[in-house]
Amino acid sequence: MKRSLWVLVALALVAGFGVGRAAAQDDDTPVSALRFVVVRDYSGKPVKNAAVVLHPVNKGKQSRGGIELKTNTEGRTGFEGVPYGPLRVQVLMPGFQTFGEDYDINKPEMEITIRLKRPTDQYSIYENHPEEKKEEKKDEPKAPEQKAQPKPQ
Repeated sequence: MKRSLWVLVALALVAGFGVGRAAAQDDDTPVSALRFVVVRDYSGKPVKNAAVVLHPVNKGKQSRGGIELKTNTEGRTGFEGVPYGPLRVQVLMPGFQTFGEDYDINKPEMEITIRLKRPTDQYSIYENHPEEKKEEKKDEPKAPEQKAQPKPQ
């Protein structure tokens, strides 16, 4: 009895995948094959194992879900079957600034090169900033110099 139940479940899953695949092929929505190249901004060398996250965008808002890809040793990754329209691409990698930008997918094949930058120092109002003090001194009006008058004796 258990064995026949497993066989029925397996057949139902196979049939379900077949119907889903056939429905996807009947859809006339154009799709694109995307290729990504992730490199260091300062040297142009590839960034391996970076996370490239793809989010569909509807009416300017990021949709739920998405796909995460990983770059290979040459900094490359790709995905086929991305529907035409706006797509938000984020790239995350420890030791680099997070990259994020929206792209309009409108060609059957597209290659997107992403240049990751090094993180910048955080700005703190509690630290001394000598370059700002110099600018403030330049902007301050100077008081007119007064000539020293001799003291009466």
